[in-house]
Amino acid sequence: MCGIVGLFLKDPKLESQLGAMLTDMLITMTDRGPDSAGIAIYGRPEQGRAKLTLQSADPVNDFKGLADDLSARLGVTLTAEVKDTHIVLDVPMAALDDARAAVTALRPGIKVMSAGESIEIFKEVGLPRDVAARFDLAQMSGTHGIGHTRMATESAVTTMGAHPFSTGADQCLVHNGSLSNHNGVRRELKRQGMTFETENDTEVGAAFISHKLKTGETLGNALEATLTDLDGFFTFVVGTKNGFGVVRDPIACKPAVMAETDQYVAFGSEYRALVNLPGIETARVWEPEPATVYFWER
Repeated sequence: MCGIVGLFLKDPKLESQLGAMLTDMLITMTDRGPDSAGIAIYGRPEQGRAKLTLQSADPVNDFKGLADDLSARLGVTLTAEVKDTHIVLDVPMAALDDARAAVTALRPGIKVMSAGESIEIFKEVGLPRDVAARFDLAQMSGTHGIGHTRMATESAVTTMGAHPFSTGADQCLVHNGSLSNHNGVRRELKRQGMTFETENDTEVGAAFISHKLKTGETLGNALEATLTDLDGFFTFVVGTKNGFGVVRDPIACKPAVMAETDQYVAFGSEYRALVNLPGIETARVWEPEPATVYFWER
C-alpha cells in the first residue's frame, strides 16, 4: 500500500504554489506510506540549460568542490544548489551526458536522481512531512509534479528504493501495486540497452515506458503497452517534460481519484489528498477507469 499524488497546472498563476500544494497532498497520504517519500517537480526550462539532480549519503564530502571539479573537467560553466542530501547542478544542455558520466568518475558514491531540461527529483527515507521539510518542497515552483509515499513490500527501505524513479531524460514514474513479471521484463530491457540501479519492480515499469518513448512511441501508446506487457496490480502516474499520464491495470484494485478544473488536473490515491486544492468543491471528480489511459500535455 502506497500513496500517489500528482498535479498538472493549467493556470500559470498557480505555479508559485505547486510545491506547497503537492507537499500538502503528500503529507495527507502518510498513512499509506510512512517508509519513504519523494517528489518530482517540473519547472519551466531555460533555453540551452539542463538540470542534473544528485544524491549522496555523505553530502558534506561529496558535494564539496563538486561544481568546480566538474567545470574544470568539462570546460563549461555550471552552478550548484545543495538541498540537504541532494544537489542540483545547472549545466549546458550539450554537456549533460558528459556531466553525468564525470560525476560517476569524480564521486563514485553519488547517485543520479534525475536529469533533463526541467525535472528535479528529491526523495529520502522517512515520513513524508520530514522529507518535505528537509528539501523545503513547499517553496518550490513549477508547472507540474508527482509525488509518492512508500510502504515497502518487495524491496528494502532505501533512498534508491523510494519513488519517483527516473529512467529517461525528464521522465519519471510513481507506482502503487506490484508487478509479477518484472524480472523477465528487466532482463529483456537490459538486452535492449536499459540499465538499472535497483531490484525494485517500479524501476522496471519506469524503464519500460522510457524504452517505448525512446523508440518513438507517444506517451499514450507507451502507457497502453503497459496493459499488455506488464503483469500484476498497478496504478502508474508518469511525468514527462510536457505533462503527466495515468493508467491502472485491468482489475484496478488500487484506489485512485482524479479532479479537473480550469486551473489544474489533480491525482490522488484517495480523495482526501485533494480536499485542500483551490476550487475542489466545483471540480469534476472521477475515478479513473480500469485499463484506460489518461494524459495531459502542453
